[in-house]
Amino acid sequence: MTSGHRITIEPSETHVRVVRDGLTLAESRRPLVLRETGCPVRYYLPPEDVRSALLTRSDTRTHCPFKGDAAYWSVPGADDLVWAYPDPKPEVAAIRGHFCFYDTEVL
Repeated sequence: MTSGHRITIEPSETHVRVVRDGLTLAESRRPLVLRETGCPVRYYLPPEDVRSALLTRSDTRTHCPFKGDAAYWSVPGADDLVWAYPDPKPEVAAIRGHFCFYDTEVL
């Protein structure tokens, strides 16, 4: 990581849920909690806890110098609502294949 920039990832038992237009897209009691300098806390959910059949893969790709290249998924009315790092940088390898949503409800 660059000087002054820090990312920590830790397993959690926090109950998180993602609901969009009354439909539960994901619910987990075993997210990874990612804290990154200058960014909000993010919950990365294991794929087994995400209703991925409700998601449509998007053409959007972004690059983070600290985490790597992200792929995105959408739902009707919400483009690029969720992302994942299929091949993250070694320092954040724990998030590989986990999904992260913009609107995560902590219960």
